[in-house]
Amino acid sequence: MNSPSAWNIYRTRFLIKARQLTEPLAFVDALGREHRGQAGDYLVESSDGSRSIQRREIFEDIYVPMGPADRFWALSSSRQVEVVGLKRRALPRPSAGA
Repeated sequence: MNSPSAWNIYRTRFLIKARQLTEPLAFVDALGREHRGQAGDYLVESSDGSRSIQRREIFEDIYVPMGPADRFWALSSSRQVEVVGLKRRALPRPSAGA
């Protein structure tokens, strides 16, 4: 499996950490649910620390990459939203003639 530094940040409505599996992985979560994934699937960690596995096809269709985890994850939830918002405001606006 990839090293811990290989985590990246992705988003849907919420920010999550994820890394792509390089070998099969199976585990049972705190609620007793079994999770299984193959190489290419994604191990996903939510902000509450819970983990799950998402199939590659579904994950890559839903999630938008934001960058390496060490740039975002140490920030508080409210700060994460502010950082994402600043990036959106930094986009150029269309000119009046366009």
